[in-house]
Amino acid sequence: MTAPNRHMHDALNHELQKEQQYDIETLAETVRTNVPQLNQQQKIAYNTLIEAVNSGSGGIYFLDAPGGTGKTFLISLLLARIRSRNDVALALASSGRAATLLEGERTAHSALKLPLNMQITETPICNIAKNSGMAKILQVCKLIVWEECTMARKGSLEALDRTLKDLRDNQNIFGGAMILLSGDFRQTLPVIPRSTVADELCMPKIIEFVAVCKDTPINN
Repeated sequence: MTAPNRHMHDALNHELQKEQQYDIETLAETVRTNVPQLNQQQKIAYNTLIEAVNSGSGGIYFLDAPGGTGKTFLISLLLARIRSRNDVALALASSGRAATLLEGERTAHSALKLPLNMQITETPICNIAKNSGMAKILQVCKLIVWEECTMARKGSLEALDRTLKDLRDNQNIFGGAMILLSGDFRQTLPVIPRSTVADELCMPKIIEFVAVCKDTPINN
């Protein structure tokens, strides 16, 4: 089939427009309606993060709370507030399941083009070209949210750090961008000291086997 005749800048604009196509009025109404419903701790976190976004000073923030305490609700309001001003806020998640919780959220591997051989790469970097649409998004975004980051490899965050420093031409951590990491260390997968790749592959099977045996009655 004949390849489509699309210019590179069309693809770039499409990526950026995709992150700016939200209904501003609807988002603003969502913020007005739901911010008063935040509890005291959520309000403190919300106001702190909005002030950091407005200042443009960047930085890393970590939102840690047990499941069911409203992390997703809080993050959705932060994204709505930023997007209601027609600014770009990128939402990422470590797993496909988590990526369905927020509007416009994508898996980190899909959005950032993270290398698949992370465990053997000493200095991983995202496979994002400087003239790509995602590069433009990472350059202009006001906030990058990474949900379930406790399930991500250390190298994934290091890859994002190197990529942002390069794309934003800024040697501050994460290129001076504001990063919000969210997760619950109480739900972290089992840690095997001095583990090998084989241990990492076998552990899920062992957990599954134990769970099955636990629910299976033993016949004498």
